[in-house]
Amino acid sequence: MSTFHVSLQIGSPATRQFEEVDALVDTGSTYSAAPRDLLDRLGIRPVGRERFRIATGAVTENGVGEALMRLEGKERTALVIFNEAGEPVLLGAVTLESFLLGVDPVAQRLVPVEGLRMRRLGVSPTSVT
Repeated sequence: MSTFHVSLQIGSPATRQFEEVDALVDTGSTYSAAPRDLLDRLGIRPVGRERFRIATGAVTENGVGEALMRLEGKERTALVIFNEAGEPVLLGAVTLESFLLGVDPVAQRLVPVEGLRMRRLGVSPTSVT
């Protein structure tokens, strides 16, 4: 399995203050994650707690909050896991999907992908709008 890092900005929806971070692309992580001290510094607060299974098979419970993410020239709101000190910033699968980005593990880069949606009513499957 190939892993690589990308530059990502994480920000507060309330203050619009951002910090640039080096994020490990982790399609095995549902949500993105960042150290608690970074999120606290930005004023991002947990909105709840969720259970997550980690690579060892153990289950942990972590706070999750809403953050702004800037990546590849776009900005989106994303759920972010509050990591403990020393844990890396992760760019998770849900965040990648919200940016319509996929992973090219050979070239170690993010690539644009088309979003998927249900067929529009009254539009034939062969017409493009």
